[in-house]
Amino acid sequence: MAPIVEDTTLTRLRLEADRGTPQALYQLATALVTRQEVAEAFDLHRRAAQAGHANAQIETARMLMFGIGTEVDVPRAAEWLVRAEAAGSPIAGYFLALMAVGNASFPREGRTNERLLAAVNANYPPALRAAAIHFGRKPGEHNQTLCLQLLERATHAGDVVAAQLLAERLMRGEGCIAQPEAAEELWAQLAPLGVARLPEITVPMAPAQAESGPSNTLALEEVLQPVTVQLLSAGPRIAQVDGLLSADECRLLVATSGPRLVRSRTVDPETGLPLSLEIRTSSDASFDPIVEDLALRLVQLRMCTAARVGLLQAEHLTVLRYEPGQEYRPHRDYRPPSSIEHDRPEAGNRLRTICVYLNHVEAGGETEFPIAGAQISPQPGRAVIFDNLFPDGRPDPDSLHAGLPVLHGEKWLATLWLRERRYRYY
Repeated sequence: MAPIVEDTTLTRLRLEADRGTPQALYQLATALVTRQEVAEAFDLHRRAAQAGHANAQIETARMLMFGIGTEVDVPRAAEWLVRAEAAGSPIAGYFLALMAVGNASFPREGRTNERLLAAVNANYPPALRAAAIHFGRKPGEHNQTLCLQLLERATHAGDVVAAQLLAERLMRGEGCIAQPEAAEELWAQLAPLGVARLPEITVPMAPAQAESGPSNTLALEEVLQPVTVQLLSAGPRIAQVDGLLSADECRLLVATSGPRLVRSRTVDPETGLPLSLEIRTSSDASFDPIVEDLALRLVQLRMCTAARVGLLQAEHLTVLRYEPGQEYRPHRDYRPPSSIEHDRPEAGNRLRTICVYLNHVEAGGETEFPIAGAQISPQPGRAVIFDNLFPDGRPDPDSLHAGLPVLHGEKWLATLWLRERRYRYY
């Protein structure tokens, strides 16, 4: 095999980095990340960070958060972000806010809202999108107008997901007079990027969905408000929450997951490894923490709050799409010992599952619990919560359930599997 020859750009960057200037180190590290040479990139980012380069401090922190080129070290990541924030970076503050969401101290950590607001004022697109969705849950004309304004700012800053959410609101007249022509113009601009239109998603403002906090004020702790849960079965425990997610949140999950969809797989009970089997014929997208933004974390925290389990116990968020004829045949969510051994065994088994339907399904697609005699119809924003284990930790075989075949249209579903103990680093 012929040796790999570095391109001239990388060679030039190495020569410039030899001088040791923080900007040159940062540029070389950034180039190496794109080439998957992450260990060297981390060392270069760290050197630039130590020299006071704010962007390198942020990248060093992110690599520590996700274990890229180094071991995961969340406290060290936070230290670098605090340094970058002190140097005037609102983006560093945004990542500190992202890390705080889901932490036990989050409700009392008053700086989280301030940090998000600073990133919004700096026109950082992920912050604009998170704030827009937050205000979109609040009743009142002013909050809805603010949601639209923030989506517009994010769209003008190049945020494709925000553009999709804005187009849907303009088309349906949510928070404004319906503007179908403006919506069509947005979709026409997105089409060359390969962006597919979203399925029909409308969720009337419901008590479980509307935030009760102050108008025109960022108050992310509102995500922790308790919701009304309808018990469908005591054994196995199955519950339902209507309107848990807003239309914006459902659209966010569909828009973000669409480009990442792959054929769904299930776990081999003998080896614990993933397999593609006919028992499960959907497509899905699993969100590694590296692609999570603040808006996605807030949605997951809302789901965990409804399920009465901490976000730190949640596996990666998975969004599934079922097309006509596709299904998930009867199965149980608790995992065999061989599977747990391959994936954070210290977190234990899957204690509980929460699923949220994301769109209108023309026909079919119900979730059925045959032993419990329960069947739930898909409605956008509706959550289903059920236990996989007995209180003593033993697997509950009566938790058997199935995603019935979609007869017409398609079904989008978001799922969080919640472990017995801590699963996530932050």
